[in-house]
Amino acid sequence: MLRQRNLLTLTLGVALGATISLGGSALAEKEAGGDVNSIPFEGLKTFSEVYGRIRQDYVEPVTDDKLLEDAIRGMLTGLDPHSAYLDKEQYNELKVGTTGQFGGLGIEVGMENGFVKVISPIDDTPAQKAGVKAGDLIIRLDDKPVKGMSLNDAVKLMRGEPGSPIVLTIVREGVEQPIKIKLVRDIIKVKSVKSRLLEDGYGYVRITSFQSKTGDNVLEALGDLRKNGELKGLVLDLRNNPGGVLNAAVAVSDAFLDDGLIVYTDGRVEDSKMRFNATPSDVLNGAPIVVLINSGSASASEIVAGALQDHKRAIIMGEKTFGKGSVQTILPTSNGGAVKLTTARYYTPSGRSIQAEGIAPDVPISKVKLEAVAQSEFAPIKEADLVNHLDNKTKKEEPKKDEAKSAEDKEEALALQDYPLNEALNLLKGINIVRHRGGSTAVTKKN
Repeated sequence: MLRQRNLLTLTLGVALGATISLGGSALAEKEAGGDVNSIPFEGLKTFSEVYGRIRQDYVEPVTDDKLLEDAIRGMLTGLDPHSAYLDKEQYNELKVGTTGQFGGLGIEVGMENGFVKVISPIDDTPAQKAGVKAGDLIIRLDDKPVKGMSLNDAVKLMRGEPGSPIVLTIVREGVEQPIKIKLVRDIIKVKSVKSRLLEDGYGYVRITSFQSKTGDNVLEALGDLRKNGELKGLVLDLRNNPGGVLNAAVAVSDAFLDDGLIVYTDGRVEDSKMRFNATPSDVLNGAPIVVLINSGSASASEIVAGALQDHKRAIIMGEKTFGKGSVQTILPTSNGGAVKLTTARYYTPSGRSIQAEGIAPDVPISKVKLEAVAQSEFAPIKEADLVNHLDNKTKKEEPKKDEAKSAEDKEEALALQDYPLNEALNLLKGINIVRHRGGSTAVTKKN
């Protein structure tokens, strides 16, 4: 019997209404088998006895197909949170997920202590708009308790026709009482890459998930930003990015690296041992980069952050990442379904395993909330306000008051809306100030 080993992925949890993204790798076929003498006859005998008892004595008739499928699901679920059995429908949805469009709520989830844990909400989806946050524990779906459900069963309940409502009861850290959030299911269209200029010369690129075309989309976004002139710095935002396609993570890292190892994987079988190296050409020509991360950054996000950190190509800012450092391989089965099996761990260029550890930021930023301070009616008195003050003979022309006020308001607005992003922009400015004064930084282009 031949079993096809297909499509290496770095998925994290289950995307509601979709599933997890696939990554491309060379197809290979491997003959199933093993040492016949190692067959656990005693264990199989026990399994057969239990199987027979269920068929004979269970309160309601159960089909053989259901018993066998549930046994397979249980066998995989018991291995780790990311191995799973996918029936034909789930497998087809997984493949469709790489297009970036699917139906559901727009959250990536996993299991923790019997409850569904939100890994991260996806941008511009019902979950994100309703205020679902990374780290939330879902304890009820409408009136049904989640405790005791499998992840697949919980996901099936959360799926439904676009336009249909569902109420999530959530336990959130720091909040005493459970929170009820009503969401309306929708077709989720995930735009993988978003970009804009923060200020002249300073770009912002956000990657919401790693899809098959994310690498190309990042290059296109940078090309659009550079139409206004060369970039003096870039903020790469990977916050609440749950991961996705391995090849996309490699492509994004490669865009900013000239050479060297990006990531490698290691497992028991030979085809799980892979190495990915950068190719010449840094699209930013050494301009400084700040990568924003948080606890919702996982898998492929951690590959990018780890590679740029190890190569000293970027400064990593924010919170420690999720710590999902395992590789899942999709193994299609003869019935049209598939097995999603953890086959390897991945490592950063310096040999760090991210599994259950995560990427620690170079510059930690705690969760804070800023409030604007009310301005006094009276401006402070300065030397220039004093009667008969001496003139400054070398004074250069300053921006007009309206222009200066507009710049201050814009900076204040960014700080209030997104404090970590504002800090990242300030750090980029500081790096460029040091450069222009003849200093050195840790993010300069290698010679």
